[in-house]
Amino acid sequence: GCGNSALSHDLYELGYTDVTSIDFSPACIAAMRARYARCPGLRWAIMDIRALAFPDASFDVVLEKGTLDVLMVEETDPWDVSPQAAAAMRRVLAEVSRVLRPGGCFISITFAQPHFRKPHYAQEAFGWSLRHAACGDGDAGAFHYFLYIMRKGQPLDPRDAALGRRLHQPP
Repeated sequence: GCGNSALSHDLYELGYTDVTSIDFSPACIAAMRARYARCPGLRWAIMDIRALAFPDASFDVVLEKGTLDVLMVEETDPWDVSPQAAAAMRRVLAEVSRVLRPGGCFISITFAQPHFRKPHYAQEAFGWSLRHAACGDGDAGAFHYFLYIMRKGQPLDPRDAALGRRLHQPP
């Protein structure tokens, strides 16, 4: 879900001239197409993140910024995610894994802390490694955000794989 973020255009301005952005909102995609019509390398598509209409191994990089957070918005306890939310997250991540080329990179930017998000990303079935970093300024009162980087075809650390297995165990 690119929404109306300028991120795609910012990447274009930095020299990444082959950028495909998706959102489920036809109005949003129409507005973004109009706003950035002068940028031929920016493509916009109406699409559901749970069923990507791209062929397998289509992308070198998949970047999401807060889109996955939408899948958790109705969860009342981040320590005990509902089976429905966990399944939706698994479905989306499986789609991301499917469209990544071998050696490709999935980058996720979120406010979700590692103890909440890593179990979702750390699934051996996705075939990627996982690392993360906390970002934000040094102000103690500031919110930090987290950058998660998954590399397709690299092994998942056994400690992370154990986190992923715990996500699917019954209480």
